Amino acid sequence: MTRQAKRDSNQGKGDAARPGQVLKERGLRVLMRLMARLPLPLIHRLGGAVGWIVARWPNRQRRNALLNIALCFPELTADEQRRLRDRNLGEFGKTYLEIAYLWLRPVDHVLSLVREVRGAERLERRPGQGLIVLSPHHGAWELAGLYLAAQGRTAIFYKPQRYLDDLIRESRARTGADLAPITARGIRVLVEALERGDFVGILPDQEPKADKGAVFAPFFGIPAFSMLLVNRLARRTGAPVIFLFAERLANGSGFIIHCLPAPEGTDSADDAVAAAALNRGIEQCVRVCPEQYLWPYKRFRRRPEGMPKVYSGPLDDGHALEQARRVREALARR
Repeated sequence: MTRQAKRDSNQGKGDAARPGQVLKERGLRVLMRLMARLPLPLIHRLGGAVGWIVARWPNRQRRNALLNIALCFPELTADEQRRLRDRNLGEFGKTYLEIAYLWLRPVDHVLSLVREVRGAERLERRPGQGLIVLSPHHGAWELAGLYLAAQGRTAIFYKPQRYLDDLIRESRARTGADLAPITARGIRVLVEALERGDFVGILPDQEPKADKGAVFAPFFGIPAFSMLLVNRLARRTGAPVIFLFAERLANGSGFIIHCLPAPEGTDSADDAVAAAALNRGIEQCVRVCPEQYLWPYKRFRRRPEGMPKVYSGPLDDGHALEQARRVREALARR
């Protein structure tokens, strides 16, 4: 087949897929609108039930969550690690079912769900100086972004999505946030915001796709491929750094906003020191309510040379615990 024929074939496949994508998008929007009509306590009960179901039989989310917990909390017994995993999957279900409520309910009502703000003084800015606010995938991170933008002009680093992208951008911007795409242009938007004295919001715990601008640094003692963007922004603009997350309260009763200081070294000229400090800051957030972190995410997908893969093999708990033990043993031998 010629190159032109291949291009024509691929174009035809893309065209054929487009109606299906549109249909799926419409279905998701209908589902989101229906979910948003439910009261939050019911949504959280449904989310907990979804998590309970996911925890009952072998699957990747269940295995990955236990692997990550066993790696990060080796001081817990195997039974304690399983119980934390099961609680986490309940919170995992709540996280995704509550998104429609947080995006589509009136914004004043959503912000009224914040029952307390701990460390609010850390959001204060000096005149003309911006503030870098890091919100890990912990608790209700969609609410964290809405709350931050309601405190003042904010630019949020944002990854465009295949589905519901328009809805995501509209929802995240409705308290005034400017969304900066994860591109060189988006980074310029963040720099300009900090130089104006604005807030900049970043999710700091996703694994970077490119080698440039990232290094391995310990996260709960396990090497994790970690971004250097925060370090670069802080050093370039002189903006201080804090962490912010929204802890979910029981029975759909609301949320607590936590504002925590960034560990010393986040703005270090040494990349390894800066990335390690960034991860310590994420750790301090996680330790407040460890069951609400996104443990099913493959945070250790990329490994240093010579280290075994983490997310491989059978899906049962026994294998996950044994795999975590092997990874830690291999790390101890380095």
